[in-house]
Amino acid sequence: MARIAAGSVTLHDARRKVQRRVELESFEIGVFPVTEEQLAEIIGENARYPRRPAADVSWLRAIRFCNAASEWEGFDPAYTFDGEDVTWHIDSDGYRLPTEAEWEYACRAGSTGPHYGPLAEVAWTSADGVTAPQDVGAKLPNLHGLFDTLGNVWEWCWDLLDPARYDSYRVFRGGGFADDAWSVRASTRRGGAPRMHHDDVGFRVARGGFDGMDAAQGWSAVADQQRADTDGPLPLGWTPRR
Repeated sequence: MARIAAGSVTLHDARRKVQRRVELESFEIGVFPVTEEQLAEIIGENARYPRRPAADVSWLRAIRFCNAASEWEGFDPAYTFDGEDVTWHIDSDGYRLPTEAEWEYACRAGSTGPHYGPLAEVAWTSADGVTAPQDVGAKLPNLHGLFDTLGNVWEWCWDLLDPARYDSYRVFRGGGFADDAWSVRASTRRGGAPRMHHDDVGFRVARGGFDGMDAAQGWSAVADQQRADTDGPLPLGWTPRR
């Protein structure tokens, strides 16, 4: 885990054509995406490629991994479940998925462009011609010392993608090994249903507890409801990733 200092990030919502600035408290985030070896250790499976990012993992499975890892290390689990409805207890010190704001702030590491370095040097993309996720840490890190935040596998976040249009879809960020430079950018947002899984979607864990009940680190339950109540036309090309 790497400690990320407090700061701010500007997030963009393409459908609503709005942007918002988010002030963040300090938090921790994984230096690497969760690997096959780490996932296997927690859930008791074999890892074919121990150093590759754990992929083909649904949002719900990533959430359950976070709770299991928290219990394994003696932290308070961050989530409780009511069927497929998940509640984040924001004061918990356990492992969790980063909020979208945390993810982008950590990824950018002070950069303002689409990439934090030359893409060929920092990210596995379609330009490399690979057909599967690659071992973590083989490309250069960003200035926070984080590897593979761009390329290799998309990474699940806590936030809803667009509740007015896609109901329970959750955000994933960063681009994958089969994507081109247009998708592998710090600001690109895609998402899928909580049970969805693909061979280029994984996750990275975060930690950090905050005061309050239903708002933290750029996420707010009230804002989610307001977005769910907002309707409007989809921009050209705005489709869920399937």
